[in-house]
Amino acid sequence: MTSLHLPSIGMPKDELLDALKRARTRDVNWREGRAFSLVFQAGEDVYEVAKEAYAMYFSENALNPGAFPSLRRFEAEVVAMTAALLGGDEQAVGNMTSGGTESILLAMFAAREWARANHPEIDAPEVVMPVTGHPAFEKAAHYFGLKIVHTPVSADFRADVEAMRAAITPNTVLLVGSAPSYPQGVIDPIADIASLARERGLLCHVDACVGGLMLPFARKLGYPIPDFDFRVPGVTSISADLHKYGYTAKGASVLLYRNKALRRHQIFAYTEWPGGIYASAGLLGTRPGGAVASAWAVMQYLGEEGYLAIADDVMQTARAIREGVERIEGLRILGNPDISVMAIASDELDIYQVGDEMTVRGWHLDRQQYPASLHLTVHRGHKHVVERFLADLAASAAQVRKPTPRRLATDIALAASRFIMRALPEGWVSRLVDGVSARMGGGGLPKRSAAMYGMMGALPNRGDLRELVIDLVESFTEPPPS
Repeated sequence: MTSLHLPSIGMPKDELLDALKRARTRDVNWREGRAFSLVFQAGEDVYEVAKEAYAMYFSENALNPGAFPSLRRFEAEVVAMTAALLGGDEQAVGNMTSGGTESILLAMFAAREWARANHPEIDAPEVVMPVTGHPAFEKAAHYFGLKIVHTPVSADFRADVEAMRAAITPNTVLLVGSAPSYPQGVIDPIADIASLARERGLLCHVDACVGGLMLPFARKLGYPIPDFDFRVPGVTSISADLHKYGYTAKGASVLLYRNKALRRHQIFAYTEWPGGIYASAGLLGTRPGGAVASAWAVMQYLGEEGYLAIADDVMQTARAIREGVERIEGLRILGNPDISVMAIASDELDIYQVGDEMTVRGWHLDRQQYPASLHLTVHRGHKHVVERFLADLAASAAQVRKPTPRRLATDIALAASRFIMRALPEGWVSRLVDGVSARMGGGGLPKRSAAMYGMMGALPNRGDLRELVIDLVESFTEPPPS
């Protein structure tokens, strides 16, 4: 077992590197295309460019552009290239962030500050967005004292613009749309949302964290991509992640504004510190120069031609997977995805059990709810595993159709836990779930997502679930079991 104390004597380099290699043996095997989230692959050559550029600027700090003018130039050029891809003119401005969450946090903070400057009568600013909007908006609202007003989506999982219209109140400051939304990979009707925002004098943010560096190239390849960026009048800001379909090193995202006047609300400055004047455009102080240099290097290396070739591979791979899923009895793709992001669902099988069977076969698929589904974000690294993936998916679906003693035991225990939890006093629910979870992770019942999601659905109220999730996050700060 690894010591929890700083070693008194340092470990030799060779031994240390061996320990690192051993430690990753239980991680998801993304290098062989086994992960459908978290990692984006464009090819070994792009990976090497990103890694070498990052290493060259490993120690540089992008906090002070005066000290590192090269990083200042790299960031300015990355922002300009991204803005040009997303329909921005010479007035568009922005900056790099550590990822999509920081980009969204800053866009929400800027909206709050804009409202304070332009609508001081608003004490409790509200943001209207569909339920499929990313949780980072909720995080920002929690941090910055805004209120999210969720609206339903239509049958195709796209934002219901009329529902958004009805949700606007005198306190509304911002409307949000996604391009695409993460759960089902569909693009919200951005033109209609932005038009509504202009009509009401509101800001409009487009969350293109997933699609920002993919949709422009898919459009150039002839795919029917609706307008979603600054080409749409009324769009005031856009977030686009570079470390997703831009294939740069983590963490790198870009937050763009239509003009400087809007971006100015995001900037923080403090002039009274004895240590000097402190100012920052983002949430972070110290920023890794490697992420900036890597983003610039990868974009220069690939160019439009390289990105188009990768996008072509990705879109064709996604189409092959969609068509293959639809041929598997009992499975279907939710909605009609606009891009290489999709969700697999079933009307007759427990899709979480299908996911568990895929996990046993070495695949990493995220679980989703409302409706229950398995999430896939397809990248170039999946090009050579399509047949194997579909074969394993078909086998997993077939396995779920067959009752087994292990699954029957899980289902019986789950049904019992649901009955018991509905009858227990509220204070006992968390203790029981902890106990059942421990049992499921031990030598008894299997620790599988199907049982876990079903058990969570039996909780008498969502507050208990929130506390359980927070407990789980806290546990991530502890070493995993050896």
